[in-house]
Amino acid sequence: MNHQNLSSFIWSVADLLRGDYKQSDYGKVILPFTVLRRLDCVLEPTKAKVLAEFEAKKKAGLNPDPFLLRASGQSFYNTSDMDLRKLMGDQDHISQNLYAYVQGFSPAVRDIFERFSFSTQIDKLAKSGLLYLVTEKFAGIDLHPEAVDNHEMGLAFEELIRKFAELSNETAGEHFTPREVIRLMVNLLFVEDDDILSKPGVVRTIYDPTAGTGGMLSVAGEHLAALNPQARLTMFGQELNDESYAICKADMLIKGQDVANIVAGNTLSEDGHTQAKFDYMLSNPPFGVEWKKVEKEVRKEHESQGFNGRFGPGLPRVSDGSLLFLLHLLSKMRPAQDGGSRFGIVLNGSPLFTGGAGSGESEIRRYLLENDLVEAIIGLPTDMFYNTGISTYVWIVSNRKPALRKGRVQLIDASSFWQRIRKSLGSKRKEMSETHIAEVTTLFGSFVEAQLATVFDAEGKETKRQVVREGGNPPLAPEGSRVKLAPLSRIFPNETFGYRTITVERPLRDEKGEVVIGSKGKQKSNSALRDTENVPLSEDVDTYFKREVLPHAPDAWIDHEKTKTGYEIPFNRHFYVFEPPRPLAEIDAELAQVTARITAMIEGLAA
Repeated sequence: MNHQNLSSFIWSVADLLRGDYKQSDYGKVILPFTVLRRLDCVLEPTKAKVLAEFEAKKKAGLNPDPFLLRASGQSFYNTSDMDLRKLMGDQDHISQNLYAYVQGFSPAVRDIFERFSFSTQIDKLAKSGLLYLVTEKFAGIDLHPEAVDNHEMGLAFEELIRKFAELSNETAGEHFTPREVIRLMVNLLFVEDDDILSKPGVVRTIYDPTAGTGGMLSVAGEHLAALNPQARLTMFGQELNDESYAICKADMLIKGQDVANIVAGNTLSEDGHTQAKFDYMLSNPPFGVEWKKVEKEVRKEHESQGFNGRFGPGLPRVSDGSLLFLLHLLSKMRPAQDGGSRFGIVLNGSPLFTGGAGSGESEIRRYLLENDLVEAIIGLPTDMFYNTGISTYVWIVSNRKPALRKGRVQLIDASSFWQRIRKSLGSKRKEMSETHIAEVTTLFGSFVEAQLATVFDAEGKETKRQVVREGGNPPLAPEGSRVKLAPLSRIFPNETFGYRTITVERPLRDEKGEVVIGSKGKQKSNSALRDTENVPLSEDVDTYFKREVLPHAPDAWIDHEKTKTGYEIPFNRHFYVFEPPRPLAEIDAELAQVTARITAMIEGLAA
């Protein structure tokens, strides 16, 4: 049975829940029961050995934990003499027995069921008269490792998580990132390291500080397994939401990962991996969510630890904490001399340009660009996520840029790379196909400038699209057709995004129009006429001032003490293509045609 069939078979338990449970709550029963059955099957061969060891060590007054782990041959165990099959033998006490069985697991597994609020589901199923039927159904599913290996089980569990997320899509976006977005991010993360990662026995670490249900970690694991079955990716994560944390931890357990690496809690206020550094990192933090709840802890770390802490470069405004997660990831990068790191993070448009020179956001961008850490920013299509239709961007950040990329940033506008999905899921109406993902990955991997050539027929319908790389020729348009060229991939020096904000002063004048001189013999400035100008870093301030300001205000001067350096990335401006309006004669001719048609219709009606 492949993973799709297996997940469909497991999901058929939902037929029993219909009526007593809302559709969006099916997963609250199906996911923990799937985990329970899998662990039940995995522990079955060593069950007797573990129970004997437990009794012996209890009598000897020893801590049984290390002995039980060795006896089970797993990273978990169960000390109850029950299993799902035995539970079937006592229908009258199934509720108490099932609860006792779950309590028999080792602490890390018990934690999963507690965060699933599994005891609440046991009570609810018992009251609805469904507990025995559901347990019986799961006891009949063969999830033994010989029948379903870790990889297949992981894929089946992923499929169940996806179904659960789609049914509860009003909140899914908080904890569930669309799979194609993750695949794109993982491709971008690994594409420059394919040679290293394909070596036998390679071991790498990956971390997600906003792990959700573990999707990013899982897809990264699948990608590396496909590239090199001998490679090992050790996964680390942290998640705030209890239910998502339980799902993520269960998914890691099912895949044979060490669940101690998945930590509960708020990443910003209580970092669960304080001293750790990682090879790769991925994150889809909440968009535009304020960080007031953790403001005290974050400000304290910023002020007391500076660059020795996580938030040295600056703090964004309290209304949007997504850049705090980016700073957190920067602090987890392995030093370049130890091999360095690369990470991908999904952000909305705000971190690209919000905040003027000297603001927290601008200082964070300044730190990233002046330290040559940004490899690329990719603009995604709108309507890609479950809980928002806004524009989103993937930032690829690294402290081990290849020589070709040093000192430069690549911008890729993939906003037109999408296809419509059959059925909307919350705000999600579009998806990227495998072809779209491959095109973006190739553009990033080859680090070239490119244009998108779109051919339109005489009626304005799109007939063909082609990526035209630098130096390539656009497709020839058949007679009556036209070709529209739009930038797709652009490469800029880091300084392009920097500017100096200069303060332009004008003199204060008295009633006679005479300049007022202050006590120190200097002209007094007129605060009402004070203005600022943004001068690109690539341009000399005095040259700019003479050209842009003095012709309009010959008495102006610059207050150099107030000059500040800022950085912004006006992504859309670099991809804007001016389309001239149609000639007036063409519009007049079209209006004449329409008018004639309307006149003819009116005459027809009158007749």
